[in-house]
Formats: sequence, structure tokens, C-alpha cells
Amino acid sequence: MQNLTLSWQSAGAVGAAVYAASVLTRRSGRVGAGLVLREAATVIGLFALWQFAGQLSVMGTQDAVTRGEWIWNTERTIGLPSEYTLQHWVLPHPWLVQGANYYYATMHFGAMVALLAWVFLRHRESYTWVRTTLILVTAASLAVQLVPVAPPRLLPGGGMVDTALVYGQSVYGTTVAGLQADSYSAMPSVHVAWCVMVAVAVVRISPSRWRWLIVAHPVITVAVVVVTANHFWLDGVAAVVLLLLSYLVQWLARRLLGRRDGDGEGRPPRKVADPRTVSEPVG
Repeated sequence: MQNLTLSWQSAGAVGAAVYAASVLTRRSGRVGAGLVLREAATVIGLFALWQFAGQLSVMGTQDAVTRGEWIWNTERTIGLPSEYTLQHWVLPHPWLVQGANYYYATMHFGAMVALLAWVFLRHRESYTWVRTTLILVTAASLAVQLVPVAPPRLLPGGGMVDTALVYGQSVYGTTVAGLQADSYSAMPSVHVAWCVMVAVAVVRISPSRWRWLIVAHPVITVAVVVVTANHFWLDGVAAVVLLLLSYLVQWLARRLLGRRDGDGEGRPPRKVADPRTVSEPVG
């Protein structure tokens, strides 16, 4: 089975093609469709940057395992559940393991694209908030990931199984020298940051009483990243902290700039009535 995700080169090429299509679409008069394609190109380009940055490092990978072991030992010290135990509950069920691998490889990007499309098309007033949050939390995560940290699946003697490698579903490539640097970008978990962001956005923006069902996405994602041995619990905790900081930065920016298009709570702007739909007073 082939790799389940796009390389940064492939993602960059797709993003460029989509952006070109957006320009042509807008020039043909279909402005709305062109804007959707432009935003899609932006997100794909961000994904390509994430893939590319995962191969960079400000330090050698030789200490990545040591850092991973430190996280593992710290979790045991503070009493967090063992990732090893959770994974070995699932390993006897191949269909569940393969499903977790697919979820890890596809839902991360798919759910974010679906969120951005939904907000852009149905709740445009909240789109800037959502997209800015995505950029901030992703950039912060990439900055931290420049310090390589080995995931549980790469800890020698840890007993964790690289489930994606076993079933040929790995999203990580290899080089002649071995693993790529993105295999050591465990801390923080961008998967967790994005899935929590999706849930927060849906709950804050959607008026539907069913919106709380989206909470299942981060719950499943956290379980998946642990079961597949791609992340520690603390990788997810660090990701949520960065997400909260991205909300805080936006709230502070609005306060400093005196903007009044939000509610001052780090939330999306409130809906404002379209002046075209407001009747002029008679007389």
C-alpha cells in the first residue's frame, strides 16, 4: 500500500494548480467560485509548508530519542495512563488498527478543509477568525517542532508498535539514510491542535443543537494518535496550549487595535445584519 498523504512537493504543486484555477475562474466572472478555490489553495499551501517544515531541524536528530524518553518518563511520574497499555488493547483487532491508521492519515486534513469550506460558504463573517487561528497555531507548532522529538513508536525498548508501518499505511517517508526528520516532529501534535480547533469553531459558530457531536472528532483523534504510537499524551496537551495562545493573541490584538468586530472573548465576530435588508424609515 502506498503512502496515504501528499508530500510537500505534491501538495505545493496541487496548491499552485488550484490557485491558478482560482485566478482563471475569477477572470471568467465566477467570483464566488474563484474565492473558494483561492482559499483552498491557501490551505493546501499551508499543508505543503507544514510537510516541508517537518523535514527541517535546528538540532540533530541524535537527541530526539532522549527527549522522547524524557516525555515518556515524565508522563509516568505524573501518573498519566500508559500509551503502551492503550495500544495493546487495540492491537488484537486488525480492522480497528487499520481504521485508526486511515483516520490519522485522512481526517486530519479532511476535517479542516470541510470546516473552512463550511465557514467560508455559510458563515463568512467568522472566516477571518478561523483562518487566522489556523495560521497562528500551525506556525507555532512548526516552530516548536524544529526541536526534534521521537514519537512513542520510535523509542527503543518502549514496546510500542508502529501500526501504520506494519499495515503499509505510513504517512512518513524514508530517505537513503533512513527516517526523514518529520518522523521526529512529535511535539506538539498538530493533529490534536487542528481537531480541537475544528470542534471549537463548530460549537462557537453553528446554531444547530447537533453541533456538540463534533466533540467526537477530537476525542477520536486523541485516541488515534496514541493508539498508532505517533504521539504522547503530552504532545496533545502542548498542542492545546498553543491553540489557546493563538486565541489569546487575537483577543489582545483586537483590544490593542480597538477593533469592535468581535465580542472581546477570543471568539468569532458576531453576525451583523446586512444593511441592504434593513428597511429605511418612512417619512
